[in-house]
Amino acid sequence: ATSVNSERARAPPAIPLPPPPLSNFKIGLCQLSVSPDKDSNIAHARTAIQDAASKGAQLVLLPEIWNSPYSNDSFPVYAEDIDAGASPSTAMLSELSRLLKITIVGGSIPERSGGLLYNTCCVFGTDGNLLAKHRKIHLFDIDIPGKITFIESKTLTAGETPTIVDTEVGRIGIGICYDIRFPELAMIYAARGAHLLCYPGAFNMTTGPLHWELLQRARATDNQLYVATCSPARDTGSGYVAWGHSTLVGPFGEVLATTEHEEAIIIAEIDYSILEQRRTNLPVTKQRRGDLYQLVDFQR
Repeated sequence: ATSVNSERARAPPAIPLPPPPLSNFKIGLCQLSVSPDKDSNIAHARTAIQDAASKGAQLVLLPEIWNSPYSNDSFPVYAEDIDAGASPSTAMLSELSRLLKITIVGGSIPERSGGLLYNTCCVFGTDGNLLAKHRKIHLFDIDIPGKITFIESKTLTAGETPTIVDTEVGRIGIGICYDIRFPELAMIYAARGAHLLCYPGAFNMTTGPLHWELLQRARATDNQLYVATCSPARDTGSGYVAWGHSTLVGPFGEVLATTEHEEAIIIAEIDYSILEQRRTNLPVTKQRRGDLYQLVDFQR
């Protein structure tokens, strides 16, 4: 304990960050129905992104696994090799981000790379270039007897790297679904200067009603930043039934916009000027006793 620099540990410094290019902008959350037809899913996502952009969205977020049914049987069949340029799903995202001059956090798709499968989110800038690729770090392996059992690790490999990306709408930390359950990841993003955390996700009918909104509000409140989530629409006839309820939460834990379980495009306002106000009102970062609980290596 005597080797700890208590003042530095109390308030770990964020990476120097200039003011975000935009203080106020609109985000579009595209809660989409997903079918077994990949081409149809890609075309459907294209239309939704165009719709969101036409309503003023400068950042668009898609759901987790939007081009494929959510199942271990489907992941290998629908997987695309992004690095090799053999990915019609991400090609569409790149094209639209360039044509519409918007930032796209492309939900997630099954990715094939080096003989392995990943659950992967790609972020595209306004010039159509790939800015970041996040592979789901925490795999969804759960067993609630009589309710739901899903072992994502049967087919998927966990990512190894937190993903934070500078965009024209600010610095964004990326997680996928189950990643939201781990506050350490969100704390790293906050310490690195994130304005917004984006979590494409597909919570289910057991954990969704209990934890989906709770976790979003917790991550936003803990770190005094915005949290945006996007789910597939609910399909009660599919093998995996998503809870829905895509949401934007503000830095005080307030729900700013949400929807139910049907298809929807949510357009909401993000105002980064509120971040400093909230952090001044309630200065938890400066009050944090990192000298007593060194759980996160913020400098990695």
